[in-house]
Amino acid sequence: MASIMTNSAALTALQSLNSTNKQLEITQSRISTGYRVATASDNAAYWSIATSMKSDNKALSAVQDSLGLGAGKVDTAYTAINDIKDQVDLIKTKLVTARGASKEDQQKIATEINAIQAQIKSSVTNANFAGSNLLQNDGTAASDLKIVASYNRTGATVTIDTITVKSADTQVLDVAGTGGIVGGLLAATFFDPSTTAVADTAIDTALGSVETALGKLSTGAASLGAAKSRIDTQKSFLSNLSDSIDKGVGSLVDADMNKESTRLQALQVQQQLGIQALSIANGNSQSILSLFRG
Repeated sequence: MASIMTNSAALTALQSLNSTNKQLEITQSRISTGYRVATASDNAAYWSIATSMKSDNKALSAVQDSLGLGAGKVDTAYTAINDIKDQVDLIKTKLVTARGASKEDQQKIATEINAIQAQIKSSVTNANFAGSNLLQNDGTAASDLKIVASYNRTGATVTIDTITVKSADTQVLDVAGTGGIVGGLLAATFFDPSTTAVADTAIDTALGSVETALGKLSTGAASLGAAKSRIDTQKSFLSNLSDSIDKGVGSLVDADMNKESTRLQALQVQQQLGIQALSIANGNSQSILSLFRG
C-alpha cells in the first residue's frame, strides 16, 4: 500500500543500509587492526583470556632473558673449570716425572709447574661474565647461583622455579689465591727444589693433594655441565611454549584476513545496493507527491 504519511519502503531500505554500514565498520576495523576481538566489548570472555595469556607470555620472555644470562655465566665457568682441570692434570704428570730426579732436573720441572700455576690463576680470574665469577670467591660469604627457570601461575598463585649451582662445588680459588679447590696447589712451597731436591715422599703427598683437587674439579665440572644442560633444555621448552601460547591467543582474537577481505567486498556491494534501494524508495515517494502537485 502506497502512503503519503509513511514511506515504508524507504524505512526498510534505510534499516537495511544502516545494518550493512555497521557490519562494514566492524569488518574494516578487523582488517585495520588484525583482531576480531580487539576490546572487551567485542567478546569479554575471549578478551579476558587473551589478556591474561599475553601477560604470562611477557613473564616467560623475562624468564628466557634470565636463562640467557645464566647460560652465559655457566658456560664461561664450565669452559674455565675444564681448562683448569687439564692444567692440574699437567701438574700431576710433572710431579710423577720429578720422582727420583736430580735437584737440577726438579728445578726445571718446578719452572714448568710455576707456569702452569700462573695459567690456572689466569683461567680463574678470566672466568668472568657480566660481573659474576662462579669460580672465584670474592672474599664475601659464598652464595649459590640461582637462575630463574620458569614462571607458573594457577589463578592468583604464582611460583618461580630456579636452577641452582652450588658455590661449594665451583669455588676453585679465592681472591687471596690460597683457598678454594686448587689454592693449596698454587702455594710457593707446593713443589720447591730451590735449595734441595724434593723427596719422593713429599712428592707423593703433593700427588695426593692433586688427586683430591682433580676429584673436586670433576664434581664442579659435572655440576656446571648438568646446569648447562638443564638451561639449554629449558630455553628450548620455553621458546616452544611461548609460540604455543601465541598461537592459542591468536586463535581466540586474531581476524581471518582472507575471510574478512571477502566479507568486506560483499558488504561494499550490499552498501551500494542499499543506497540504490533507498534512492528508489525515496523516488517512488516523490512520484506519489507529484500527482497531488499536478
